[in-house]
Amino acid sequence: MSRASIDISLEQLRRYTPDVVEPADFDRFWRTTLTAAAATPVLVGIRPEPTDLRLVDVWDVTFAGFAGEPVRAWYTRPAGVSTPLPAVVEYPGYGRGRGLPGERLTWPVAGYAHLLVDNRGQAGLFSRGDTPDPHDAPGGPSPATRGILSPDDYHYRRLITDAVRAIDAVRVLPGVDPARVAAVGNSQGGGLALAAAGLVDGLAALLVTAPFLCDIQRAIELTEASPYGEIASYLAVHREAEEPVRRTLSYVDGVTFARRATAPAHFGIGLRDEVCPPSTGFAAYNQYAAAGSTVPLREMHTYPFNGHEGGEAVHVRRQLRWLDAVIRSADR
Repeated sequence: MSRASIDISLEQLRRYTPDVVEPADFDRFWRTTLTAAAATPVLVGIRPEPTDLRLVDVWDVTFAGFAGEPVRAWYTRPAGVSTPLPAVVEYPGYGRGRGLPGERLTWPVAGYAHLLVDNRGQAGLFSRGDTPDPHDAPGGPSPATRGILSPDDYHYRRLITDAVRAIDAVRVLPGVDPARVAAVGNSQGGGLALAAAGLVDGLAALLVTAPFLCDIQRAIELTEASPYGEIASYLAVHREAEEPVRRTLSYVDGVTFARRATAPAHFGIGLRDEVCPPSTGFAAYNQYAAAGSTVPLREMHTYPFNGHEGGEAVHVRRQLRWLDAVIRSADR
């Protein structure tokens, strides 16, 4: 029998559909949040960014995210190409920012317009960033616990709003085909991409690997690795906070967003992942588009001997081939 080393067996993973509880006001909460954000015009500024790169052109983009606050991003596309291109909106992982221009070139050198979105208030741990998170509320010091006592104050309410607004922004950037936009992310970026897929109409494709923020109630009991371990550590000190913390987390669970998604989806999971346990990602995949009347094209790739790194270049090659088939079919 195939078995995931730190989780349930692969056979069980393929059938795993936990009853992730949805708050009664989940849809209203996000509709109200996004309506408020949309009151500010999305594109704040765009200027050419000088680089030493010859095969791509780069722009420094600022768009209005949560509460109209400025969020930074790099917009990169094949040099000298002026025709509208399909676009990839990429969300970095936990503790990462947008870095320097040219750090992530896979998508633009594959022929896509590419928007790499900064993570507000997270840069500095693994890479550089330029977007602060000017909010203070009761909770812990890390992004995973910032404002965690209330869904209104939680860091991920702001980050998910930014993720949605990034798609709004890329659709109005020059040289983008707004009907062909894909959301892409790994780990926290995968969780943000899933959330965007559940909240944005007309998304052309979704590609996620090792998604964070899925089946969160199980994850904080299953692993001690960060970022979930940061939530567990917070509760180990603030024992009386478990009920409000669990309530807050229910508003940002990727399984609930996945149920509402409709875009074709491509998933990847390492079966020895101790950061985002395999069952939590399968929980989102197995219930993907469940709230709709049809199930879109979707596929899952597993890597039995890999952890949070997943399939790395092998998986990226699969992503490129899959997205080319899905998003460029109208070109053929």
